[in-house]
Amino acid sequence: MSLSLHAHELRPAALALQEVVPGEFNVTWRVPAQGDLRLSLDVVFDQQSQPRSLPTALFAGGYYVERWRASHPNGFVDSTITIDGLENTLTDALVRIQWLDGREQVARLLPDSPQMRVENKAGKKEIANMYFVLGVEHILLGIDHLLFVLALMVLVTGTKQLVTTITAFTLAHSITLAASVLGLVSIPQGPVEAVIALSIVFIAVEILHKLEGRSTLAIRKPWLVAFAFGLLHGFGFAGALSDIGVPAHEIPLSLAVFNLGVEAGQLAFIVAVSILMLTLRKLPSVHQWEVRTGHSASVASALPVAYLVGGVSALWLVDRTIALVI
Repeated sequence: MSLSLHAHELRPAALALQEVVPGEFNVTWRVPAQGDLRLSLDVVFDQQSQPRSLPTALFAGGYYVERWRASHPNGFVDSTITIDGLENTLTDALVRIQWLDGREQVARLLPDSPQMRVENKAGKKEIANMYFVLGVEHILLGIDHLLFVLALMVLVTGTKQLVTTITAFTLAHSITLAASVLGLVSIPQGPVEAVIALSIVFIAVEILHKLEGRSTLAIRKPWLVAFAFGLLHGFGFAGALSDIGVPAHEIPLSLAVFNLGVEAGQLAFIVAVSILMLTLRKLPSVHQWEVRTGHSASVASALPVAYLVGGVSALWLVDRTIALVI
């Protein structure tokens, strides 16, 4: 069943064409889905393309996946590919074409530009721009990762400790992201997503411990905990990147700029939260409260942040754990 899903469905669709014999390609088309409902998106090739097999389809992992074989006299070079219906969504579509001689092209189609012209090979600039934007989008749309960073910001004390902690988190997820993409380590995404939710619950509880005056390892050395959990979050980033795929001839470039995009998005979030906190502290009512109680605005906000972040992540933990056993 095909249906336009709600606007909050922002995962990208993905089209992969892999040449298996000269002029013939295995086609894989993945569309975001919820249950047995999918976004109303369809691939349209030019008139020179011919189907060589009947399509097979299934719903798996939150996607509608369709596979078939198609041929094109020019190997699709200089042809057009259109994602019909993309203009009616908020999502994008990632296209990856691989030829027998090792050439590859990647492209990102948007609602306002749902068509592409196939070239012989994607340039470095095109790849860099695409994967940087994907990295920024992934972190800013990854609410669980942002809540973890927010909880760390509340847990730490002072700018120096914040810089050390965020640096440790960045270094850790960069390591596992690279190791996973390069095929050195492979972990199923289901358990990873569940443990990511658990990591957020853990930090939320540590915030409460800090407010109670306790001194735990996470409070004394938050950078150590950030590094440990950062390794897990890196596998989460890798799962998203593996869904997208990377061009084989530009793996280091794709990996590097995707990671830079993640870091840029993360830094933007930290700066935005910091500015918000500084702005709140300048409000007369907040300043008077600080003088009267002897507590800072950051202390006042820590309790609701701990309960909000902890509550949401606990729900995720239950939901993701149930998904593992069903």
